[in-house]
Amino acid sequence: MQTNRVIVAVLDSVGIGAMPDAALYGDVGSNTLANLAKAVGGLNLPNLGAMGLGNIHPIEGVPAQTAQGGFGKMSEVSPGKDTTTGHWEMAGIILKHPFVTFPHAFPADFMHQFEAAIGRGTLGNIVASGTEIIQQLGEEHMATGKPIIYTSADSVFQIAAHEDIIPLPELYRICEIARKMLVGPLEVDRVIARPFIGTPGNFTRTPNRHDYAILPPAKILLQYLAEHGIEVMAVGKINDIYHGLGISQYRHVVSNMDTVDKLLEFMDQGERGLIMANLVDFDMVYGHRNNTVGYAQALADFDARLPEILARMGSGDVLMLTADHGCDPTAPGTDHSREYVPLLVYGPGLKQNVDLGIRGSFADLGATIAELYDIKLPVGTSFVSEIL
Repeated sequence: MQTNRVIVAVLDSVGIGAMPDAALYGDVGSNTLANLAKAVGGLNLPNLGAMGLGNIHPIEGVPAQTAQGGFGKMSEVSPGKDTTTGHWEMAGIILKHPFVTFPHAFPADFMHQFEAAIGRGTLGNIVASGTEIIQQLGEEHMATGKPIIYTSADSVFQIAAHEDIIPLPELYRICEIARKMLVGPLEVDRVIARPFIGTPGNFTRTPNRHDYAILPPAKILLQYLAEHGIEVMAVGKINDIYHGLGISQYRHVVSNMDTVDKLLEFMDQGERGLIMANLVDFDMVYGHRNNTVGYAQALADFDARLPEILARMGSGDVLMLTADHGCDPTAPGTDHSREYVPLLVYGPGLKQNVDLGIRGSFADLGATIAELYDIKLPVGTSFVSEIL
């Protein structure tokens, strides 16, 4: 088969069962899809089911059946359970050590230096839920003009500010200063701008989030593709996660459905290459807020739009659906969970009902994409021979 386009949709946080080392992360029993399905009385995902989702693990409402393509799940080799770790591994970077986290917030001496650099004081500097901390400190922020600083179980330095108090260009400038300062033992993998709007008691985050990631330590899949003249089109936070490396076109998005719209726009361009999208709402809007009903509906909404993607696929196209980690909305707490991620692969020119088993690493996805374009990655085991 001559590969034309590979479309990768990362369903952010849609995990499918605790990894064997989940106890190290406090995630024993986590299973984003199965536990979610049980909590809401079953999921309505006929199109994902037809691709083989119910064949990977029992999911209430999603029966096992003869799959349209390949199905399996992927193990994460890198230590951690965050966005960057998962996406980097897909692209061929396997970490030996986890990113640094700050379970007791950031050192006071650093915060003093940071405040001097940005010319403002700050609020917070605690481990917190992003939606909760803006309700707690939003009014004081509006009165003082001080940005809200917080972190989580992930390696992040998050800066929240009301768009009417600290305009977006200034918020982004503050984030850029933080990114330059957070080096060495303080090097978090992402600085994140978290703008919000509204009034006290009714604050809401806006789609103007921006992630400032560190550079990968080695060449990634997207760069290999670009070096071989393969177009790389990014949708959503993919561009931020990979620091724009190898990416030739990028679309900003405001929601899952907008992500699907932009993905379809790239498909309508008809260009040969990789289209990679991240659907962040599963994680950001529902998983981290323990919103089982909303999470289930978001999955159903995506499922309903899968036929639009499939209808645009030609004989040389390949669709891959996966995730970057779990975020079980039924678990106590609001952090990510250390889980396997689903792997669904479909293409008009590919075999049907292929059990891809448990893949040894997320890097198998990147290795497969590379081989489809006659490129060899140094890590990962391609499953091209299994699907062709």
